[in-house]
Amino acid sequence: MPKLEICLSPELIQLYELKGKNVVVVDILRATSCMVTAFAYGIKNIIPVAKVEECKVLQAQGMLAAAERDGAKVAGFDLDNSPYSYMHDFIKGSTIAVTTTNGTQAIVKSKQADQIIIGAFLNISTVAAHLLASKKDVIIVCAGWKGNFNLEDTLFAGALAYQLKSTFETTQDSTIMALAMYESNQSDLLAFVNQSQHVRRLANLDIHKDIAFCLQCDVYNSLPVFSLDRLVAGN
Repeated sequence: MPKLEICLSPELIQLYELKGKNVVVVDILRATSCMVTAFAYGIKNIIPVAKVEECKVLQAQGMLAAAERDGAKVAGFDLDNSPYSYMHDFIKGSTIAVTTTNGTQAIVKSKQADQIIIGAFLNISTVAAHLLASKKDVIIVCAGWKGNFNLEDTLFAGALAYQLKSTFETTQDSTIMALAMYESNQSDLLAFVNQSQHVRRLANLDIHKDIAFCLQCDVYNSLPVFSLDRLVAGN
């Protein structure tokens, strides 16, 4: 039986053996939700980078670019960190360079995995089906907030573990905790996440519409995966 583990923060990733495993990176509010949405709207690929300066270089080369820090758009970039920014025809066929406070950092730190898959509530069943077909060990890497644990990413990890628990071993302590968190709150995800520190942190950015959208399950069947230096549409 393959094993499912949950890494609660990228700062803990050195404690996990990534080689030979699938990694699911999740940053519900809002990086991975944006990425899943972008592929649903026809983007060609996304180049995730850790630093704003790297993103500026790619923008100067003619790419669309999105940069977020502390929940807000960085001045001078084309797109922000809202999934609604990606619901437009102009992104079709494009390559977009992206850097965010947490999500792209988690992707960069997961590069030793056999495959990196981008997860969100928006595509959770598609992710689960892909992992079931792969039959490899899985580590869900929660982007968290600046190295700290957060509720929304761990809640997603528990929801994905819930879909996989009959086929994957889920006995690691953090997986048991995330499963319990999801099972206790699955009837009203929004009410639970609205208690989170991250939602309170972003309250002044008026993103409540984004939060509600990002907590919807199975809106899309897009499956972004990491290949070479970029995210592409997976099968």
